[in-house]
Amino acid sequence: MASVHLLVLIHGMWGNPSHLTRVHEIIQEVKGNARGDGSEGTELAVLVAQTNRDESTYDGIDWGGERVAKEVINEVHKYESQGRRVTRFSIMGYSLGGLLGRYVIGILHQQKFFDKVTPVNFNTISTPHVGIPTLPTALSAVSSYLGRKLLSRTGEQFFCADKWSPKGRPLIEVLSDPDHIFYQALLLFPNIRIYANAINDLTVPYVTGAIESTDPFHDYRINGINIEFLEDYKFIIKSYTQPNSTTSSALVARRPLVSRITDSLPPIPPALRFTFPYNIMIFPFLPVLLPTFVSILLVRFSISSKKSRARLQSLEADASAGERLAHVVARLERELEAAALDVYEDPRGLASADPSPDSSEVAKLGSGAELVPQSESASLSRPTFTTSQLRSIDNLNKIPQLKKTLAFFEDVFNSHAIIICRLSKYEHNWKGECVLRHWADQFEL
Repeated sequence: MASVHLLVLIHGMWGNPSHLTRVHEIIQEVKGNARGDGSEGTELAVLVAQTNRDESTYDGIDWGGERVAKEVINEVHKYESQGRRVTRFSIMGYSLGGLLGRYVIGILHQQKFFDKVTPVNFNTISTPHVGIPTLPTALSAVSSYLGRKLLSRTGEQFFCADKWSPKGRPLIEVLSDPDHIFYQALLLFPNIRIYANAINDLTVPYVTGAIESTDPFHDYRINGINIEFLEDYKFIIKSYTQPNSTTSSALVARRPLVSRITDSLPPIPPALRFTFPYNIMIFPFLPVLLPTFVSILLVRFSISSKKSRARLQSLEADASAGERLAHVVARLERELEAAALDVYEDPRGLASADPSPDSSEVAKLGSGAELVPQSESASLSRPTFTTSQLRSIDNLNKIPQLKKTLAFFEDVFNSHAIIICRLSKYEHNWKGECVLRHWADQFEL
């Protein structure tokens, strides 16, 4: 029986399989004709997830993950009916798709899928691993408020405003908990690599895409950071060195005020990059065009969110859905709670327990990140994280095989689509091809 290495590609919010066209093309070009270890080799088969697309992406990480997990199982059965056997498994998620991927492998692990199929590669590209952080800007505050209201269940989970577990914890936190099946499933993959945009990602900021608590790139033009790039992948960072605070302050002070202001402004979006005189003529119409565009978006989001919540009511009421993973997590949390109660009631457990730290102190996590109280002022280099988000950062960074690769796309309005060549009609989107080729080259067949 022929062996198959099944690779699952999952697109992001508002997405559809066409967004991953270039991703699919490059992995087939680089690995499609290759063969894995063994006398007969292993064939690469790519499944681009179809069931969670467009408005369905509003329905939450959990329901989206369950849809994709069913696709995976059906695909495996399809190959078996053809006399081929899936022996190896990998997954790559873009944006929201990365969070769906982490949920999917939890479902598969729960179903003993990895008892027969070897997990190999787990990759994400520009995924908000710890949710969307709050930046000290008006735009971030508005986005945070509207995102929870207008993006249905997914928006609540993005901003950690949901109470997914029976104990009221957000799904993002549960996904990163070492005691839960999602994290344990992730540890099974020997190759875990995440790709994140270092700059200009207006959708998934560096800190959540790269699972970090601080951002050394937020003022890269003026802080004197030294960046070295990989020779064969021109927009991927090989290494970077941060200057000391004295050097950084001196560099900022020497820059003219006009330069500092213009450098802080984002580049003009591609759609507005017209040639003279059209580039001048369009600006008088912006006071009319911009509010109209925003109003249309808000109406569309509201309608899609309303439809999503109606779908969710139907899904939650469907008794044939079986034992969803949320129910498994609920049972596990009850067991952990009972175990904790046993320790608490055991005098020996109390004697050996560490004293709780003073709440006025700043706690230190294993990775060096600080649990900063919410009252502490945030900055663009250090966004506001909840305690659960900081714990998620710490837990994920403890995964020994986790590798991070950073892309650096300068002079673009939003690098979120560029990193996977999502909008190929724009020439500047093809800059992201080097990221996809790096991923394909590092992919273990």
